[in-house]
Amino acid sequence: MPFTEVMAILCIVSFFVLLALGIPVALTLAISGFVFGYIGFGSLLFSLLPARIFGVTANYTLIAIPLFVFMGVMLEKSKIANELMDVIGHLAGNLRGGMAIGIILVGVLMGATTGIVGATIVTLGLLSLPTLLRRGYDKGLACGTICASGTLGQIIPPSTILILLADIMGQSVGTLFAAALLPGLMLSGIFCLYLVVLGMVRPDMAPPVPLEERNLQSGRETFVKFLKVGFPPIALVLAVMGSIIGGVAAPTEAASMGALGSILVTASLGRLSWTTLRDTVYATGRITAAMMFVLVCAQVFALAFRGLNGEKIVHDLFAMVPGGTDGLIVFMLLLIFVLGFFIEWIEISYIVVPLFIPLLSAANVDPVWIATLIAVVLQTSFLTPPFGWALFYLRGVAPPEVSTMDIYRGVVPFIGLQALATGLVFVFPRIATWLPDAIGW
Repeated sequence: MPFTEVMAILCIVSFFVLLALGIPVALTLAISGFVFGYIGFGSLLFSLLPARIFGVTANYTLIAIPLFVFMGVMLEKSKIANELMDVIGHLAGNLRGGMAIGIILVGVLMGATTGIVGATIVTLGLLSLPTLLRRGYDKGLACGTICASGTLGQIIPPSTILILLADIMGQSVGTLFAAALLPGLMLSGIFCLYLVVLGMVRPDMAPPVPLEERNLQSGRETFVKFLKVGFPPIALVLAVMGSIIGGVAAPTEAASMGALGSILVTASLGRLSWTTLRDTVYATGRITAAMMFVLVCAQVFALAFRGLNGEKIVHDLFAMVPGGTDGLIVFMLLLIFVLGFFIEWIEISYIVVPLFIPLLSAANVDPVWIATLIAVVLQTSFLTPPFGWALFYLRGVAPPEVSTMDIYRGVVPFIGLQALATGLVFVFPRIATWLPDAIGW
């Protein structure tokens, strides 16, 4: 084996070793890339790197990321979810599992507005988990519902995953947003259907909201409150998403209007203050800086790995995968799923996905379909024990009577449902490609 290919293998091995030692992922990427890249082709690495980093960070599309993050953080700090949970709980009436279905619906809305998994799960965990337990819900079901609902922001537009995948795969952001919309809504519908059936089969696990609690306010009052609390964020999401998917505005333009709209929505609820605005700007800066730092460090690793002929090694390994193109796609999805246990989706997107793109392009595979499958699988890995990030977020805010095993037990059915959704998108690609084709993207 040539010396450069040995260095490429050692580069990957060192990455996982450093990761196992607890070094932050971004630094792990940079250290592995710098050390073995320098050993492999010397100072040329430092000559090529500035242009590579500038080319990525100067991408105009990436401006949408901090704007969408700002929109999400602002709406999260406006405490809209607090009132939505109360309203949807009353609207569910005597439906068994109605409160859990309400959590899924709130997760859909928060996913379309915040798109931040950690913030959504923490918010839903603090707001709804004690309430669900008090109303007699099974601990595992309550935890699983919250975790599953919180991860919907990974697939429902405007998702930062889709923005980065659009950049990596050379696709339009609007196209990927349109492609992910139906799978995201389908997955949400599968969750709701499961909860309805479970409420019918096991009513003890998902009881309805008590009658005396529902009688505290009339149906008219509940509906009016829903319009007051739910209409502004829904209108904002429809305006932002509609303008992107409809081709009226570029993603960056729509994101800027979304950021402004989130300020107006928060102000309309009487919750806009200098403190809220300041905290939102600080949080947006921290999240965006962390993402961009990982992106820059990933370029070091990717440049070194490519310069060491790592792509040839990957190509040779993939040639041994049985099943042709379908086998290659399944192998890629399984690899992404497993890596999702250990590293963030940003690193997976910038390290793993580019390795597969040349092979899939050569096989004339629809990149829009592949991007949707990747997003769904990354979402699934957020739920899977023992390393799923969603589980850690909920564990941090769960009351003492909820054990880690309750959380693990609760997410298992939802992992199966997400696997079902992934299988449906794999077998029926039109679920992902129909809407982009219908609107002419």
